[in-house]
Amino acid sequence: MKLSTRGRYGTRALLELALHYGEGPVPLKDIAQSQQIPLQYLQHLITPLISGGVIRSTPGARGGVWLARSPQEIKLSEVIGLLEGSIAPAECVNDPRYCSRSDFCVTRDIWGELKKVMDGVLESTTLQDLVERHRKKEQPEPAMYHI
Repeated sequence: MKLSTRGRYGTRALLELALHYGEGPVPLKDIAQSQQIPLQYLQHLITPLISGGVIRSTPGARGGVWLARSPQEIKLSEVIGLLEGSIAPAECVNDPRYCSRSDFCVTRDIWGELKKVMDGVLESTTLQDLVERHRKKEQPEPAMYHI
């Protein structure tokens, strides 16, 4: 299972907003530049995030987007759900009617287990968690000198 560009770029854009939470609107061009996302692509990701209540926007010279809730309240499961839909590795996991073998298919069981684990990770990870991970990675480890 691979996340599409929508899920990856959308999550990075929201990380950028979480890093600037409480500072007011962030222009899309700034997010695009900082996260290396094509601006036109980013503009397409904004609509489902606004509709889903994750971000808000304001037009104009001082306009931009911002998180509608605190980073601690926004789970990656919500973000990926808005941008990707289900993360099931096979359609039969979401809808057993998709395949006549669903009732006795052991591989469907494995795909269901994978989905459950991925859902668990996304449900237990917030934008605040990403901010904390980002801050740890941007600070280099202190150099160790041996004499």
